[in-house]
Amino acid sequence: MPTQAPLLLRHHRPFIAFWLARVFTASGFQMLTVAIGWNLYQLTGNVLDLGLVGLVEFAPRVLFMLHTGHVADRYDRRKVAAICQSLQAMIALALAIGSATDHVTREMIFILAFLLGAARSFEMPTTQALLPTIVPNALFPRAVAASQSAQQSATIVAPALGGLLYAFGSVWVYGPTVILYLIACTLMLNLPARQILLNKGKATLDSLLAGIRFIRSRPDILGAISLDLFAVLLGGATALLPVFAKDILLTGPWGLGLLRSAPAVGALLMSLWLARFAVERNVGRIMFTAVGVFGVATIAFGLSTSFWFSLAVLVVLGAADMISMVIRASFVQLETPDEMRGRVSAVNGLFIGASNQLGEFESGLTAHWFGTVPAVVMGGIGTLLVTGTWIKLFPTLAQRDRMHVPVAEPQTSMESAKPATPMSPQP
Repeated sequence: MPTQAPLLLRHHRPFIAFWLARVFTASGFQMLTVAIGWNLYQLTGNVLDLGLVGLVEFAPRVLFMLHTGHVADRYDRRKVAAICQSLQAMIALALAIGSATDHVTREMIFILAFLLGAARSFEMPTTQALLPTIVPNALFPRAVAASQSAQQSATIVAPALGGLLYAFGSVWVYGPTVILYLIACTLMLNLPARQILLNKGKATLDSLLAGIRFIRSRPDILGAISLDLFAVLLGGATALLPVFAKDILLTGPWGLGLLRSAPAVGALLMSLWLARFAVERNVGRIMFTAVGVFGVATIAFGLSTSFWFSLAVLVVLGAADMISMVIRASFVQLETPDEMRGRVSAVNGLFIGASNQLGEFESGLTAHWFGTVPAVVMGGIGTLLVTGTWIKLFPTLAQRDRMHVPVAEPQTSMESAKPATPMSPQP
């Protein structure tokens, strides 16, 4: 299993370009996030603003939710992804110029955060839909694993690098980020054109609701997705890391970068473990246990005053979150028929965005009301309460043994409509 990525990189040149584009894009976003968070907190010193940035970045996902998947299916995905990456490069360039001329303001950061969220809202489903057209079906699971490793590796290295560069000035973060996005854009445009554009219809509300209706008809899928939504929504403390780094753990931008990288270290290590030792039995119990560990780790982080203990707790938090994410993704992929996967993925993406961006807003708001430490501790307690409640609400999910249990298909209407074989006349 650990050799999956090298195997793909050796034998599939288009995947090399795609994999590197994902590395550069993820690295650029992580560096940009670190710089924006620290820059904004330096400007205003208001923890509520850190939460508002998450809300502003999430807003485009709701506003354009009817169009993101439609665009990915109707237009050349390479060009859509490249346009999104070019827009993100321009956002980083605007911040670099503003920093160099000392013209970065709170309002400017919020406007650019909205544009960043809009670009990512279209880029994420597009690149997800692009991957199956690059590699053969037999290697698709390996390609997904390798793509995830690129994402986690960038999440580990880039925030620490961004924090280190910020020590020399914010322009030293924004400038290299422009280059990373432009390289990713070039790699995307050089991918082979293999997409068959079949979707000529208009995006409609009913098209989105079809995915929602399907999820509601599958209690285990609904339970897995909503559990992750509320657990991360309540327990996420990412938006408050600048406050912990500066005011509680008494470190600087470099320390903030390490704090942001720590969950990804745990996630990467756990993903390697799960690739070698896959979860095959007691998946429901394991998922709920992982979410419970996530809540306990959140409480421990909120109460910690030691930088190194906080790093260790964040590693555990990231590992637990990876277990939940892998099981949830397996439910969505294995329990959903192919003709519904696009619409279900759009709804799932909205849930993921809500848990991340709205979680940042929730963290900033509760920190503004109750204080930073109480907000994180309350969030961890809320995660534990949600876990216990979901065990009661979705008992089949909690008791589920395997990832996928094939269900015998009922006789199709075509088959039932066939005339019965005439009986031979009796002599």
